[in-house]
Amino acid sequence: MNVIEVKNLIKKFDSKKVIDNISFDVEAGKIFGFLGPSGAGKTTLIKILIGEYTSTKGLVKVFDKEPKDYNDEITNGISAVMDNFGLYERLTVYENLEVFANIYKTPKSEINSILKKVELFDSKNKVVSKLSKGMKQRLLLARALVNNPKLLFLDEPTSGLDPATSLKIHNLLFELKTSGTTIFLTTHNMEEATKMCDTVALLHLGKIVEFGTPKDICMRHNEDNDIKIINKQHKEIILKNSKANASKISKMFQEEDILSIHSSEPTLESVFIKLTGKELV
Repeated sequence: MNVIEVKNLIKKFDSKKVIDNISFDVEAGKIFGFLGPSGAGKTTLIKILIGEYTSTKGLVKVFDKEPKDYNDEITNGISAVMDNFGLYERLTVYENLEVFANIYKTPKSEINSILKKVELFDSKNKVVSKLSKGMKQRLLLARALVNNPKLLFLDEPTSGLDPATSLKIHNLLFELKTSGTTIFLTTHNMEEATKMCDTVALLHLGKIVEFGTPKDICMRHNEDNDIKIINKQHKEIILKNSKANASKISKMFQEEDILSIHSSEPTLESVFIKLTGKELV
């Protein structure tokens, strides 16, 4: 079952085409990565999907409904974490969640449970203005969980965060996926996308230039097809992955002369650079 369907979508602002005839589906219970540099159109797409922007042309459906036909059941099943969705700086962590619990008629008893999930329970009485950037990001995520969403949009959720905080967010997202939440993630961090996403779309100048699982995309662009070996002398040996070299590699194993061996398929970032000539910034 597809939670999101996008067909031939175009979005223009005046004469500028920000989204240029893209199509894709997002399967229920998966983490989908919409990847590209800043200004590629990622945030614009989220705003179309949540109904904040209207499309110029094409079809968009979420839970089998077009944005103009969203009802309370659909909107209450969607949450989004975006930079422009501010927190109430003068309220405490707990009070921020309480505001949204009232809106969604979520039992107050669940607030503490959500805070424990994002590891903010011990800081629930802190005023938001006193929180670190990482704690604010986790609070935004906590707020997005108040309505127990079926679909969660995350716009660059770990941008600028330290590795430890990013890991906490990643672990929570995996928990949400396991519980059945569909996650739509935008990022320009290809390493994060490789780790987190079931399927990704690479976006450049409003167009999707590649689509598939991270592994499949990297394998499709593995033109070198090399094997890198580090021997016991710590020397790097590059060999073609071919029958001709199979006996040579086998002999090295027999002689116990291999410290490490791995294939040299490209990363998502190197694939993006190859396809667009641009780095992700």
